[in-house]
Amino acid sequence: MTDQPQPPEGEIPGKPTSASRTTLSHIMTGNDTNLLGTVHGGVIMKLVDDAAGAVAGRHSGGPAVTASMDEMVFLEPVRVGDLVHVRAQVNWTGRSSMEVGVRVMAERWNESTPAQQVGSAYLVFAAVDEDGKPRRVPQVVPETERDKRRYQEAQIRRTHRLARRRAIKELREQRAAEGIDD
Repeated sequence: MTDQPQPPEGEIPGKPTSASRTTLSHIMTGNDTNLLGTVHGGVIMKLVDDAAGAVAGRHSGGPAVTASMDEMVFLEPVRVGDLVHVRAQVNWTGRSSMEVGVRVMAERWNESTPAQQVGSAYLVFAAVDEDGKPRRVPQVVPETERDKRRYQEAQIRRTHRLARRRAIKELREQRAAEGIDD
């Protein structure tokens, strides 16, 4: 017998933020560089998507697919030989979607200086079943004040994503009604 309150019948128990948080580390090599000799942004974006996908799958208890990536910000260049740490956690959950926040840190492989933040991103994942259809996810339970702030900020980003999507759809419908075919 457990002292924890049980969810109503058919509900999925929530999971704390820490249950799925993860860090992916990778050393950057010459194969990762762009024409400027720094690590290609696409390489960093793949690491971000990989870490976020692991977190989303872990939180949802099964497959999850990338639905969108918001605000990928590159703050500093990453160089060959940098040890990159991609830290990810679920910030917010809906019925079948999750926002995953990612922070990218880098440190020189041969120096004892602290890692510095070189990027960040927010991704939305949708949990899917074996047929690729959306499936319910557990609610995320923020544990710290920082987790609570991230949850609230994620709700704001979601509101803006939905409003932007709605405004674009309305504009396209208006242009189509006016006979503008583009």
